Amino acid sequence: MDKLNTGAIRAEYIEVEPNVRLHITDAGEGRAIIMLHGWPLSDEMYEYQYNYLIDAGFRAVGITLRGFGKSDKPYGPYNYEKHALDIKTVLSKLEIKDAVLAGFSMGGSIAIRYMSIYNGEHITKLVLCGAAAPIWTQRNDFPYNLPKSAVDDLIKLNNKDRPKLLSNFAKIFSATEASLNEGIGAWLNGIGLSASSYATAQCLVALRDTDLRPDLKKITIPTLIIHGKRDKICSFDLAEQMKLGIKNSHIITFENSGHSMFLEETLKFNKELIKFAQS
Repeated sequence: MDKLNTGAIRAEYIEVEPNVRLHITDAGEGRAIIMLHGWPLSDEMYEYQYNYLIDAGFRAVGITLRGFGKSDKPYGPYNYEKHALDIKTVLSKLEIKDAVLAGFSMGGSIAIRYMSIYNGEHITKLVLCGAAAPIWTQRNDFPYNLPKSAVDDLIKLNNKDRPKLLSNFAKIFSATEASLNEGIGAWLNGIGLSASSYATAQCLVALRDTDLRPDLKKITIPTLIIHGKRDKICSFDLAEQMKLGIKNSHIITFENSGHSMFLEETLKFNKELIKFAQS
C-alpha cells in the first residue's frame, strides 16, 4: 500500500478579518509565486498557470480578493489599501518569505500599492501583467488609456445589467473576439458572474480614481512588466509609463496578445514567469 502523505492539509480559506475569508489556491513546493487576479475575475483565472508553476518547482499561491469568486463579499471599502492589507494578512499567516508577487490588470495595481505601503515585505521580485497602472484613466498630465467618463458608463451598466457589462468586457478582453474559444469565454464569464455587484462597481471606482505614480518610485526590487501589444483595456502606453517609473524594471512585449496574454500566449507567459522567478 502506498504511503499516504501525512503533511498538513493547506487551508483553502484564510480569514483576513472577523467574518471575512478569502479563497486561496495553495499548491506545490518551493519558492512561492503569489498570483493576484484582475477585475472582475478570481484566482481561478490562473488555472493554466498553476500546473506549470508546480511542475517547475514552485509553490503557487493564488489569492482571490474580497468581493470576488469564492471569497467573502462584505459591504465596506474596496480600495487598493484594503486589498493590500488583505494580502499582507494572507502572506503573514502563510509565513511567506522571498516570494515573487505577480499581479494581473487590477491585481497589478494592487500589487504596486502593496509594495508601496508595506515596503515589499515578504516579496523579492515583482511581475506586472497587463497592469492597470500607473493610472487607468486619463489626467491633464496623463493622456493615456481611458477617459474617466468611460468608466462612469461601466459603473452605470453594472448597476443596470451586469451580464451585459461582462459580455461587453469579453469582446475587448483579447486581441480579437475570436482569440479565445467559446469554452474559455464561457468559463471566464462564469468567474465574472460570481463576483458581487457591489465589489464590481467599487473596484471600478478604485481603478478610475487611483494614481499610483508616487508608488512606482518606492519599488526597487527586480520588476518584470508583461504586456500585450494589442491590449484594449490597458493600453501598451501604460507598460511604458510603468517602465519609466520603476527603476529596476524591464518589459516583455506580447506582440500577438490583447489583455488576456495569459490565455492567448499561455506557453510564453508561463515560460517568462518561471524564467524570471528562477533568475
